[in-house]
Amino acid sequence: MFIENVKANAASGMAVHDACKLKFLELKAKRNYRFIVFKIENRTHQVVVEKLGQPDDTYEDFQKSFPANECRYAVYDFDFTTNENCQKSKIFFVAWQVHKSRLDHHKNTLTLHIHVSVFKWSPDSSKVRSKMIYASSKDRFKRELDGIQVEVQATDASEMSLDVIKSRAL
Repeated sequence: MFIENVKANAASGMAVHDACKLKFLELKAKRNYRFIVFKIENRTHQVVVEKLGQPDDTYEDFQKSFPANECRYAVYDFDFTTNENCQKSKIFFVAWQVHKSRLDHHKNTLTLHIHVSVFKWSPDSSKVRSKMIYASSKDRFKRELDGIQVEVQATDASEMSLDVIKSRAL
């Protein structure tokens, strides 16, 4: 294994591994993946690729990729048909956070960016330090993935349903 020369984010001390950008470009340009899950590697203080979704993976497969007790980022390539019956694709960036005060109601916060989107999964059961690191690194990470256009917030899992994603894509 070799260590890449990467610059850290001044706010969080996190860097973005070159493989994140490379795999994202492959998803965006070549459509080699349906989604990519990223995590912050504490040992190296950088965002790294954790999982690559195959082109035939479903949105449900993507949703199942988030660990219950740990924060994550992800990108998802969403194919859909417009009202004019035209096939299109958009890559989504979503930030999702479970709030402790809403845990009993299974509430989460979801930030959805249309056309290049990264999911930030930050469940309440994750450690406070981890949530802070993911939150402070998010903007730096988004800048590395060119093309984010729209941001939407959701407060529970139902607001991240496939129907909601479809409506945001149109």
